[in-house]
Amino acid sequence: MVSRDTIRKNLSSCLTDTSPLNLPGGKRGKVRDSYDLGDRILLITTDRQSAFDRVLASVPFKGQVLNQVSAFWFENTRDIVPNHVISIPDPNATLAVKCEVFPVEFIVRGYLTGSTSTSAWTLYSNGSRNICGNELPDGMVKNQNFPEPIITPTTKSDLHDESITPEGIVSEGLMTAPEWDRASGIAMALFKRGMRIAAENGLILVDTKYELGKDDNGDIILIDEIHTPDSSRYWISGSYEERFTNDLEPENIDKEFLRLWFRENCDPYNDEKLPAAPDDLVIELSSRYIKLYEMITGKEFKPASSDAPLERLRNNLNAIFMSG
Repeated sequence: MVSRDTIRKNLSSCLTDTSPLNLPGGKRGKVRDSYDLGDRILLITTDRQSAFDRVLASVPFKGQVLNQVSAFWFENTRDIVPNHVISIPDPNATLAVKCEVFPVEFIVRGYLTGSTSTSAWTLYSNGSRNICGNELPDGMVKNQNFPEPIITPTTKSDLHDESITPEGIVSEGLMTAPEWDRASGIAMALFKRGMRIAAENGLILVDTKYELGKDDNGDIILIDEIHTPDSSRYWISGSYEERFTNDLEPENIDKEFLRLWFRENCDPYNDEKLPAAPDDLVIELSSRYIKLYEMITGKEFKPASSDAPLERLRNNLNAIFMSG
């Protein structure tokens, strides 16, 4: 496990801005920056921590964790579906094939949980028994597992994702019926693989999202990220049953404490300038990301040199442009 002292020493050398690399076709996301290289796309996962539709902090090693967790899962699900990975030229970067992306996110849920207005538990507790086309039985309680995982797709939007049924996806022309059948089957198989491997490493994969697209041959491939701490909810499996029996929330390793700090110390949605996140909170969050990496993958996290992350990236990416 990376020591907190090592994390503290890297507080000022996070990867937050990749624009100095002067790469073509740049597009900045909340956490990841993408660069259009013609028939390929370069995805660089930064150390930016996002919430409330803005960046709250820079977290040492976060980008490496997310990119390498995805790399682990892409490698361990190739037998289910091909993916977009060409290579991992740097701990923070993935070189991928470009494809036609389905305008749908495939949200798979194994448990009835959540606290937002659109979460499965909120909808269920307010009386809904049909969630995105999934008929749920009466009598379920919060944090209970579904008899079988369910898929609750959403449309992709720059403004706000909207829940939709499979029938709506087909009728609105977002996907054909055969495409939906194939893609939803892939999503379910990926989730069950994720649940099994997570369980072997002391975790419960509670819910997650997948993105899929079609390559030049019209074949469906897995893109974006898979089973990362940012795209998925994980619980600690060893304490789940006892806590569930006693009506306690499951034990988890998440980032909610940082969101709560900002809510208590400012108005994160409306304040023009936010206060700096305390170093101790950032160190704690970095430590949690690293712990999740090690639990998810069953491997020790070995951070790359972060003294000059942009220079390291530039050196590692040179081979891409020399070959392309």
